[in-house]
Amino acid sequence: MPVETGSFRPSELVEIVQLDPSIKLDIRYATANNFVGRPVYDEPRAFLQRPAAEALVKAHRWLKAHGYGIVVFDGYRPWRVTKLFWELTPPDKRDYVADPSKGSLHNRGCAVDVSLYDLNTGELVTMPSDYDEMSERAHPDYTGGTEEQRRLRDLLRTAMELHDFKVYRYEWWHFDHKDWRQYRVQDIPFSEIPASGLPVQPGEPPPSNPRL
Repeated sequence: MPVETGSFRPSELVEIVQLDPSIKLDIRYATANNFVGRPVYDEPRAFLQRPAAEALVKAHRWLKAHGYGIVVFDGYRPWRVTKLFWELTPPDKRDYVADPSKGSLHNRGCAVDVSLYDLNTGELVTMPSDYDEMSERAHPDYTGGTEEQRRLRDLLRTAMELHDFKVYRYEWWHFDHKDWRQYRVQDIPFSEIPASGLPVQPGEPPPSNPRL
């Protein structure tokens, strides 16, 4: 792991669905449906540092007024998984993975991979590329695809950037929270993250199944 010096905030990773259970989860790295081809997480869960998690909830609720909600593919990622991704990715594709010698913003609990689901159908929308696709179609400024795909991609970006996130220039789904420099790189497994969270807000009853 990278050796970091300086002053950092204490880590306070919270489970995203504890803040708002109407945020859906589609944790691909807990399945074989990912670029590695096998599960790398033992549990289909997603965590963020509390300020990032609170900001994500605000973006999700802003999107509800437009008929959509947020689905999370990944949040906090242990450093050992970032190292694995780097080792398995060809050198010419490494713009799409983080260098483990520096650590990923996912390792800090301040990056989140997201898309949209339709509130009426509950289905994941179609974007210009698939999640984790390592091609120009994944770039947030890609001009191909359909007009509707680009509209939805740009709607997601607007929602996230209104709420203190910034899109990564190679991936429309990856957003970094503004406070990422305040947290250390971590390698703690999901099972060892202390229980923490925020209460569900009044008027936001949990759905029968928060996962896709």
